[in-house]
Amino acid sequence: MPDLHWTMPVAHWSFWSATSAPMPDAGFIEPMVRRRLSSLSRVALKVAYDCADGKEAVRMVFASRHGELRRTTDILRAITAAEPVSPNAFSLSVLNAMSGIFGIARSDRSPATAISAGAETLGYALLEAYAQYITQPSPPVLLVYADEPADALYGSVEDEVQEGALAILLDADAAQGQLECTLCGPDEADKAGGATASARFATQSEAIAHCLDSRRAATWQSAGANWQWRWHDRAA
Repeated sequence: MPDLHWTMPVAHWSFWSATSAPMPDAGFIEPMVRRRLSSLSRVALKVAYDCADGKEAVRMVFASRHGELRRTTDILRAITAAEPVSPNAFSLSVLNAMSGIFGIARSDRSPATAISAGAETLGYALLEAYAQYITQPSPPVLLVYADEPADALYGSVEDEVQEGALAILLDADAAQGQLECTLCGPDEADKAGGATASARFATQSEAIAHCLDSRRAATWQSAGANWQWRWHDRAA
């Protein structure tokens, strides 16, 4: 596979994990809408709000491997049982529902993109966000990733995700530093010493959160690719 390497300016970032924090408050969303939100949408909207607060407009790249699969599964169960399906449940089950709610809540008509790419969803979302930003730096680009494990109904899932959410705002004018992203084949990473130069993590979200929080390199590897992230402080 061809190697990919890019560096993106990080102004703000926010991370939530079910293993380390209680369910966040989504009080900035009006009550009528908030009542209909799933836990996945709540955490996604919260980290997005934390990063975009103060910005009039942001383009969004929303990423999730499973999306609202639990809601979709409930809809399928209702159909199987010959029960009526809620129109609200259906409208909120699509992958880009959360980005739409966020835009409505902020009265922001900026474009939004939704991405799902298996276990490598977050890595490719970073690439999409970078491509959009480098093509047009303004308004800033907000990457939002949110996921949760699939229902046990679907059986074992390879490289399964953990419940959590991550948001990163790309904005060179307010950048705290640069996130360096590298995608290469596993053989190339070993030759370059990447396997021993950075900590390995079970999911991409854990690796990137570690890199942003500790400012230390992190790695996630699949059967056919090696993803590495490094932080560089902003030059004085």
